[in-house]
Amino acid sequence: MATIEECRAALGKLSDNMLGAEGEVRAAAALERSVSCHITDLDVTFAGRMTGGRIEVDATRPGPPWEKAQIRLALAGDDLVALVDGELNFATAWGKGRVRLEASLLDLFRLRKLL
Repeated sequence: MATIEECRAALGKLSDNMLGAEGEVRAAAALERSVSCHITDLDVTFAGRMTGGRIEVDATRPGPPWEKAQIRLALAGDDLVALVDGELNFATAWGKGRVRLEASLLDLFRLRKLL
């Protein structure tokens, strides 16, 4: 089971990947939105913002998200690490219910380029 530190590192790596993206992926990463990532097996939520092509984590809180972010992700810590490392395909994980992503329809269309 991934630790809180490993999950935070995975979010940092995802943020770095977004910042280095080009073309359509870079445009999708340029959204300005509130973000939450609930790590279900650790029952902890990382909350922050997607801004300037990065994810900036402002808080780590126990339990599910306290506020409804514009982009909400929920998954197990191991799945987060595997997704960021390229070992788990997002569409497959989402289709099997291992990953939950909630956002507006327009944001979902934009975010699919990141995934």
